[in-house]
Order: sequence, then structure tokens, then C-alpha cells
Amino acid sequence: MVSTAELAQLPLLHRAVIPPDYLDAMEHMNVRWYMALFDEGAWRFFASFGMDAEYYRARQAGGFALKHFIQYFAEVRVGETVAIRGRVLGRTAKRVHFMLFMVNETTDKLAATLEALGSHADMRIRRTAPYPDNLAARLDALIAEQSVLTWDAPVCGIIAP
Repeated sequence: MVSTAELAQLPLLHRAVIPPDYLDAMEHMNVRWYMALFDEGAWRFFASFGMDAEYYRARQAGGFALKHFIQYFAEVRVGETVAIRGRVLGRTAKRVHFMLFMVNETTDKLAATLEALGSHADMRIRRTAPYPDNLAARLDALIAEQSVLTWDAPVCGIIAP
């Protein structure tokens, strides 16, 4: 499994301290909050290559979530700090394959991963559409930047762009 030191090479997308209302009957963070935290990171991931609220309004564009695969590795408890970090795995003209990593900074453990496939969308017709050239170039730059990492992303093997 990838180490937290290796994950520190990835962009930080979100950080949060777990509040008491995130707990479940087992006294650790309920699974629904993992997705909420990953969602916060995903918004920042998309903004990192230009897909932000201003872009959505100006271009009448957006994104569709197509597939998600979550793996849980270590529990997260109240008061602990988690960080969401992101890695681009690949893309096609319309889709992006990426992974988000939830690191429990309090325990220095990988808590969970979210592997996802998303698409660019033309919201006027509510269909997937190719990424504009400028966004595609930014995605390609992120892929190239992260291609020098010496560790493989722990992909599930069933999601591909």
C-alpha cells in the first residue's frame, strides 16, 4: 500500500477536523461522511484544472459523476484531522479517471480512497461533451506532473476512462 509520505507528494485538496455529529453507533466516522469529505476534495480537484463555478456559469458546462469505488483502510474518529489529496490517473476526450486519498493526519494512516470516473458535460443539452482544449491541456499537464511519481495508485482495476 502507498505510504502517507508518498501521498504527501500529491496536492492537498481539503482538510477537516472530524466533529462529533459525524459519528455512528461504532463511535467512528459514519460512511456517509467519507463521501462528503471526498466531495469537498473533488470540487477542488476539478477547480485545479479550470472547472470551477465561474467556468460552469460562463460555459454552461459542468461534470457528471459516472463511477465511484471507495475502499476503507483505517477508522477515523472524532477530533482527528483528515486531509484529502488527489491524483489524476488518465483521461479521454470526455472523461477523467482520478483518485482521492483520505489521510488521517492524526494517526498518520491512509483511511480511505475514492477512485472515480467523471465526465465533462454540456449543460445546455445535459450530455457528456469533450473537454475544451484549455482544460484538456491543464489535465494533460497534471498527468505529466504526476507521472514522475515512483508509486502506483492502488486502483480497483474495474474503472477505466
